[in-house]
Amino acid sequence: MTNNATPMMNKATPMMSGLPLLTRIRRGAALPLAAMIVALTVLWYAGAVLMNMTLVRDAFEREEVEYTTMELVAGTLDAERPLLPAPHQIVATFIDGVFNYAPNSPRSLVYHSWVTLSAALLGLAMGVATGILLAVLIIHVRVLEKSLLPWIIASQMIPVLAIAPITIVVLGSIGIRGLVPKALISAYLCVFPVVIGMVKGLTSPDRQHRDLMHNWSATPAQVFFKLRWPAAIPYLFASLKVAMAISIVGAVVGELPTGAQAGIGARLLAGSYYGQTIQIWAALLAISIVAAGFVGLVGLIEKSVARRMGAPA
Repeated sequence: MTNNATPMMNKATPMMSGLPLLTRIRRGAALPLAAMIVALTVLWYAGAVLMNMTLVRDAFEREEVEYTTMELVAGTLDAERPLLPAPHQIVATFIDGVFNYAPNSPRSLVYHSWVTLSAALLGLAMGVATGILLAVLIIHVRVLEKSLLPWIIASQMIPVLAIAPITIVVLGSIGIRGLVPKALISAYLCVFPVVIGMVKGLTSPDRQHRDLMHNWSATPAQVFFKLRWPAAIPYLFASLKVAMAISIVGAVVGELPTGAQAGIGARLLAGSYYGQTIQIWAALLAISIVAAGFVGLVGLIEKSVARRMGAPA
């Protein structure tokens, strides 16, 4: 009886993971995630009350207004410029910025997200292409593994906040401004995970498989495209997920030293200048949703490619 039950339980797990979200919620599979979200929301509200209490109390005392504890708590959750905005304030500002303005309006979060995303996507394409090229060179030219790869790893020890202003100033001095400098900063961050992942993936086939290809008189190109490249595809998609998220970080950081008028970085700067903390958090929420969406899109493409390559569904 026990032996029969175990396989059935193992089969149920992938079936459950493939069910729609609402079905999984009804069956209780999403309860841990829901519990975590509720717990974090409660902690956030508690933090907002504690951090904003002194601010609101001082405002009441300056106006010489008598207040109750409940009024004080309510004030901490609806302060105009709180130290830590409450979740409902962030969501309300986010909805206002997304739906109440035209997508090309300078006050629209859609507009600012697209400006940042366009630089991130260009940087991602440049970084992925460069990373794949370097990985191919490293596995075929052994001297590069000892000379180039350590430098690629060491380059990530330099903070991007230090590189961004230098890049912007140098490129600006030769007349290159706008999208390209931000894209180059994103590309700089993307190269590392792609190189490391692809070197690992391209060298992952067993020695026996490579020897077998040589015994069949396969050319280096056939070995690469028939053996190394298919083996590297899972590593490539894992690297792409990291690179997609980090490219957006690079684009935002690239907007900070330029005093940009558009982009999520510009919204963060404007919010910090004028003390609009709710605007800052709403901008962060917008770009987080964009990043999560594109990482999820990479995951869907990965599953489609895996099915085409014969992987089990």
